[in-house]
Amino acid sequence: MFATAFKTGGYVVSLAYRKFNSHNDRPWLVWLHGLLGSGDEWLPLVNLCAHYPSLVIDLPGHGDSRDIQVTDFTDMSRLLSETLTEQQIDKYWLIGYSLGGRVAMNHVCYGDIQGLCGLLVEGGSPGLFSQQERDARLEHDRRWARRFRSQPIEQVLSDWYQQAVFSDLLPEQRRQLIKMRSYNHGCGVADMLENTSLGYQPWLVPELQQLALPFAYLCGEKDEKFQQLAKYCALPLQTIAHVGHNAHRLNAAAFAAVVNHFLSLFD
Repeated sequence: MFATAFKTGGYVVSLAYRKFNSHNDRPWLVWLHGLLGSGDEWLPLVNLCAHYPSLVIDLPGHGDSRDIQVTDFTDMSRLLSETLTEQQIDKYWLIGYSLGGRVAMNHVCYGDIQGLCGLLVEGGSPGLFSQQERDARLEHDRRWARRFRSQPIEQVLSDWYQQAVFSDLLPEQRRQLIKMRSYNHGCGVADMLENTSLGYQPWLVPELQQLALPFAYLCGEKDEKFQQLAKYCALPLQTIAHVGHNAHRLNAAAFAAVVNHFLSLFD
């Protein structure tokens, strides 16, 4: 069961979370899922990285944080910091997939990073360079948000997983994802999609290229979009074999091997 804490008056000081392997005396691994996911999707990775303590988080609008809403990336970063403070986590790595990766990158570039050991991002965009691109993406995300608010979620997900980034999925994998994600609350997903849209995200590449912290950018071998993006932006790319987008789910063992090796370089 995830735990959530609040301040007087309902002011949220903590996202829903679960802790694992907390007896281990190493930096924490803080796991941030993608849109439509939940902290539970990281459990196979938590088990494969069991010599580190792990904190898996439900992002706003998702899982047991479904009733929590953030207004923008600054608000999201604040809430992440307060969750870590409330759990007395003072030394940690951030690991994020897709939306969770964007949240992590924004936090590293603009948030309170006291105690942060480093950053691992899987298939998360570092931003769009031009205002024209950002405006177009914001309108794109608003259209999806309107659908999530107004239509049956199974119907929206059926179209969502037809997007090009998911083109490597087999029909059965697509059906499984739609079934798995149908528990989501459309309005919560819509709020998070809109308020943390790539259209609102700054172009983070200059800051990421100058990070003084260890940084790995993980990407599935068949994820052509993010492979090209990482190379174009000169991000420190590490490839996960035989899979596309959502590599941690489709090849957890290979993903964990890359994570564990990278972390071992800084033990």
